[in-house]
Amino acid sequence: MAGSRAHNLYRCCSDRERTPSWGSSVRPPAGTMAGPSPPTLTPPAGDHAQAVIALSSALFDTRDEDEILRLAMEHIAAAGPYSAEAGYLKVDGRLVPNPANEQIHAGALDRKVEELGGRDGPVNVPGRHWGGALGLRRLETLHGYLIVTSASRPTDAERSLLATLVRHAAVALSVAGAQRRHLGDATELHQLRETRTALQKQLISTVAELGYQRAVQVFMADVAAAGGGEKAITRALHTLTGLPTLIEDRFGRLRSWTGPSRPDPYPEPDPIRQEEMLHAVAREVGPVRIKDRLITLVRPHGEVLGVLALIDTRDVADEYTVLALEHATTSLSLEMAHLHHLAEVELRLHRELVDDLLAGTDEASAYARSEAVGHDLHRTPYIVVVQWLNRAADDSLTQTVSRAAAAVGIRSLLTRRSDHVVLIADDRPNARALYEAIARETGTRSGGIGVSAPSDCPDDIPHRYREAQRALEVRLHSCEPYGATYFDELGLYRILGPGNDYRELETFVNEWLQQLIDYDSRHQTAMVETLSRYFDCGGNYDETADSLAIHRSTLRYRLQRIRDITGSDLANVEDRLNLQVATRVWKIVLRGHG
Repeated sequence: MAGSRAHNLYRCCSDRERTPSWGSSVRPPAGTMAGPSPPTLTPPAGDHAQAVIALSSALFDTRDEDEILRLAMEHIAAAGPYSAEAGYLKVDGRLVPNPANEQIHAGALDRKVEELGGRDGPVNVPGRHWGGALGLRRLETLHGYLIVTSASRPTDAERSLLATLVRHAAVALSVAGAQRRHLGDATELHQLRETRTALQKQLISTVAELGYQRAVQVFMADVAAAGGGEKAITRALHTLTGLPTLIEDRFGRLRSWTGPSRPDPYPEPDPIRQEEMLHAVAREVGPVRIKDRLITLVRPHGEVLGVLALIDTRDVADEYTVLALEHATTSLSLEMAHLHHLAEVELRLHRELVDDLLAGTDEASAYARSEAVGHDLHRTPYIVVVQWLNRAADDSLTQTVSRAAAAVGIRSLLTRRSDHVVLIADDRPNARALYEAIARETGTRSGGIGVSAPSDCPDDIPHRYREAQRALEVRLHSCEPYGATYFDELGLYRILGPGNDYRELETFVNEWLQQLIDYDSRHQTAMVETLSRYFDCGGNYDETADSLAIHRSTLRYRLQRIRDITGSDLANVEDRLNLQVATRVWKIVLRGHG
């Protein structure tokens, strides 16, 4: 069915473009007045193949070898922008030049043909771009030569038609010679007629293929002129082939589908199998069948950007289907290369802005540049650091993190360092969902994510970047090294790392003691001091009560109020440790001031 539609499409195009074929070279019938020879018509490019068919008939209808050579020379333009400079017939072992040869080059051409020793070879004729001596052979027998030149470099199609014409002329000479030598050899004549029929069928097939190829090129050019796009390309290819058509990105995620039977939901790709499939297709030339799919890779400059495929469950794809798929792949390569270039430019602008923000830049410039790339820096930025073990932070990992962030709804700017990727998110990110998304894309869970506390302004971003790195460091060195960690969940580990300053200590104390400090301020109590003495005395009630000069029951009451106010459990090891360190810092570093 696909082949039938392709043939109809070609027929419509060729009917509109058809012009008269090359001029007839048949002599006038006997008894008619011979007038001047009509001028030879040079066929239009679209009808060269038709002209060669007509010439082939004339060659095989002629029994005289000189006449066959003359016809081939006179109408060589039927195959393309060619001229016949000379022709030779082999007579009694010698190459005899045709009387119509150009005398101006005759001597040089004669010597060149003799030097070839029966092989084909190039010839140089002044003023001509291309030239060749083409042997007229049949079954390893040389019957003569055609010396052909062209003012321009012939196309592949024109070379193919010229080679076909030469083969037809050689067969016609062989037929004429065989009839002259062996009029009674019916078997050889029958074989030659079969050869003639096969050649003509081959030529007709070539004409159909060239016409279909031209029609497909026009069709895809119209798609590109109309704005193109991936959806337009799958729609055009579906129209040409009648098969469901799809585009996937290089990771196996669907980008466009035209036609019936689309899976819903579309299967989640397996990263390992996807890479194996890409490598298998890349090793072959042209479309590759994998199960019910006919697949080509979209790789305009060697880098695989995606996959174009036809769903062919009934195995009906023919050579016309393959031709349409290849042309559609070419159009899609241009489209995806353009989109890839735009994405690279946008990513570079993002990286440059993030690099400047992480290093520290002026506030006005930061806001203006972030707005220019479509990111709202006026919100509450968080810094996110992603590191995957045994994976360099190259473009591949960066793109993976970018896609995963978009998939879980994280709006961010992005850059990379030597061993990690950095995102500036415009709100508190769901880091655990981001971790799961990256793990699915990479096929491994051996990675970690660190998230900073919220940033108040662009000037605060370098400090928050260090917080995110600290959170990642704690995660990777913990008993569960893979996953996501927020800096504000680190507790004591926030102040145990290098590079911490007074502000960090103050933040830690406020997180654990601020409610008690505020309570003491409002009620003129000493809850923070009571808690500090309790820890100093190792949790001993009697010693703590004596040091505070209060009754044991009063101490018990105060400790219960401390539990109620802070929501902390003094029996919990983590809460107890954080509260004890906070009271020490409050007393020693902050001198007992909130």
